[in-house]
Amino acid sequence: MRIVESYGNEQVARVYLAKDEKGRMIEFVESVQPPIPRQEKWVLIISTLYGCPVQCRFCDAGGDYLGQVDYDELLFQIDAPILRRFPDRKIPVKKFKIQFARMGEPAFNMDVLKVLDNFNSLYDAPGFMPSISTIAPIGTDAFFEKLLEIKNHLYQGHFQLQFSLHSTSEQQRDELMPIKKWGFEKIARYGARFFQNGDRKITLNFALDKNSELDPIVLKNHFDPAVFLIKITPLNPTYKVKTNNMKSFFDISNNNKTQLMDDKPLLKAIRNAGFDCIFSIGELEENQIGSNCGQYVMSHKKSKEKMPDGYSYIR
Repeated sequence: MRIVESYGNEQVARVYLAKDEKGRMIEFVESVQPPIPRQEKWVLIISTLYGCPVQCRFCDAGGDYLGQVDYDELLFQIDAPILRRFPDRKIPVKKFKIQFARMGEPAFNMDVLKVLDNFNSLYDAPGFMPSISTIAPIGTDAFFEKLLEIKNHLYQGHFQLQFSLHSTSEQQRDELMPIKKWGFEKIARYGARFFQNGDRKITLNFALDKNSELDPIVLKNHFDPAVFLIKITPLNPTYKVKTNNMKSFFDISNNNKTQLMDDKPLLKAIRNAGFDCIFSIGELEENQIGSNCGQYVMSHKKSKEKMPDGYSYIR
């Protein structure tokens, strides 16, 4: 595998495109969170599949599924940015996060767990925190049982697990993520087993469209606020969002997070239901780089009609 292109701003994010010997392409990302310096927080976002079979309505990485990214290819994506900056594999970053969330549903790839199992023997990274973002497809129970074992053994208190729900309506969830997946009850039962004293709360993520349902009562009926927190994100400018005539619930053009939090009764209702609620807006420049969730540089390069509010770094 080799890197063939990269785009971005070293002070925000950089997207890498890599090709394997079969000609299959993957993307991975390194990013920081201004004004936090890199030595305080550094994030890698890697791909677990070549494409994705799920085809979520807002994610450009769906379709053209060409198989799993194997163990060595997962490590290649981690090694490439690390060796650029820390050739001795010693990573003196206070919060060093690797998100298995660029291309593909990680629960479809057991080699993700092999990476987690071996990571501490390959790198000296005292601030390491792995992050798994999943829709929990049906048939992946073995992945989650092994994940629970690894977390308890190696990453107690230093693991970020996120379930992407996107709606409290099961019908909408099926429309947004057209694959069989765990229901709320099963996610809640697993979360109760996964979460232990000292662990980070499990995230329930909602990338909200104007028509998305997010009912605090439904949340409270299924999920324990002592175990789960709620994260709200805007829809990023993707070709799928445009094609499917979706529109973000939040106008983030002025990037005024505080005002948006204060202005939305929905967010207050979620907090009043007892949940911690995070409203997560990335740097708007990441849309121009193509590094935000759901964006996919290869879709942009293939498209004849270009996205006006994204991917301007790509030439």
